[in-house]
Amino acid sequence: MVTSFLLVSGASLLAVVVLMAVTAWIAHRIGKVSVVDTSWGLGFVLIALVAALLGGPIAGGDAARRWVLLGLVGSWGLRLAWHMHRRNRGQAEDKRYAAMLGDAPFSVAIRKVFATQAIALWFVSLPIQVSAVAGDGVAWVLVAGISLWLVGALFETIGDAQLAAYKRDPERGPVMDRGLWAWTRHPNYFGDACVWWGIFVVSASAWPGVLTIASPVVMTYFLVFATGARLLEKQMAGRPGWEDYAARTSMFVPRPPRRVQPSHRTVSRLPWRRRPAAR
Repeated sequence: MVTSFLLVSGASLLAVVVLMAVTAWIAHRIGKVSVVDTSWGLGFVLIALVAALLGGPIAGGDAARRWVLLGLVGSWGLRLAWHMHRRNRGQAEDKRYAAMLGDAPFSVAIRKVFATQAIALWFVSLPIQVSAVAGDGVAWVLVAGISLWLVGALFETIGDAQLAAYKRDPERGPVMDRGLWAWTRHPNYFGDACVWWGIFVVSASAWPGVLTIASPVVMTYFLVFATGARLLEKQMAGRPGWEDYAARTSMFVPRPPRRVQPSHRTVSRLPWRRRPAAR
């Protein structure tokens, strides 16, 4: 099994390196590093496809679980890639990358962005790679993983749709606090975490998938502390209405909103006092 895993993992890493090399070439050509956000989702789809195709012929891994994982990762990754493409299309460089890179030469972007994301893609996808070469597993654990993935996918999809509707609403308030956004300040990031914990549980339904637990832990750390929620909240700090929203709404794990007294900074929602959307 070790040799089979090394072959699947090596092929997955090679596929991701090629994808990021192409993405870096496109980014350099158009002068916008944020195109890497589209390739992030596509990278996981590519790895799941490699694992599904190679796992059986090389190691005789469980076929049903390989194709289940390809379906889960494929639907999630393609939706995310399309969402990021639509969000970034026609926009200037993302502020995160502009702040990170400044006026540095493109070689710095290759090291800090494209190479880093290639390694992260490979590491987070270890449950997919290991599962591809594993044998039969426990059915109810697999079903539990699919269920957790479904919860995450619904949070991401519904949260993104609600945010898009909010941005189109001319009567919107200064901060998005409707629907899932009233229960968690980051339903899309929470959903993303559930998706990857679900994929891990699917992999853990067969030995030695449980050994890849570091992958969803690292992904959750990125989503909460490194490049996700915390970074966004630094950008949101000081926006009209944000302080009250943060006081009553859970930062990550959903829960009913608290009842708090509005602060003196609360902005009126009367039409003539509307301000640009904070998100």
